[in-house]
Amino acid sequence: MQSIINGCIKKDRSSQYLLYKEFYSYCLAICRRYSLNDDDAAEVLNDGFLKVFTYIGKYDLTKPFKPWIARIITNTAIDHYRMNLKFSDHDDVSEHEDIGHGAAIYDHLAYKDLLILIQTLSPAYRTVFNLYAIDGYSHEEIAGLLKISAGTSKSNLFKARQHLREKLKVLNMNQPPDSQQEKENLGVNKEMAIKQINTDE
Repeated sequence: MQSIINGCIKKDRSSQYLLYKEFYSYCLAICRRYSLNDDDAAEVLNDGFLKVFTYIGKYDLTKPFKPWIARIITNTAIDHYRMNLKFSDHDDVSEHEDIGHGAAIYDHLAYKDLLILIQTLSPAYRTVFNLYAIDGYSHEEIAGLLKISAGTSKSNLFKARQHLREKLKVLNMNQPPDSQQEKENLGVNKEMAIKQINTDE
């Protein structure tokens, strides 16, 4: 992999193709989580890889590459969101009732269905849910990225979880087990995502 990265730094087209091929599925999965449909995801993906090849010279070769490229793709998805929509302000999350999360365990939820559920969220809710629940950003960091208040971030997360819980209640859980390739392609830890849907923290 390091030889491919070095080739990309030198703007070698064959190395760029190999890097694109290696990380295509992983990066597309990130784009799909942040996008409404596959066309939007493809646009984010193309712009993201353009940035990867533009800034790869700044990559620290002593650090893992996968988190670096994930951050580039995620930031590109955020840029697309900001170009197309503005967040509407919401009340602080403390004003909402606690809807609870019960004891439901969604072990049989297929990865592809989890992705579909996330895509049903509005752009505002989907972006905050992805950033906080899956990619590990704090509300303060999200506020800075999206130019909103931390309270708005918390409110959007709360409402995203409400929406996802309602969808989970009616989803048919009798799904076949996920293949290893499906797990890798989604680009998200399913168990972690389900836990985040069912928590109120």
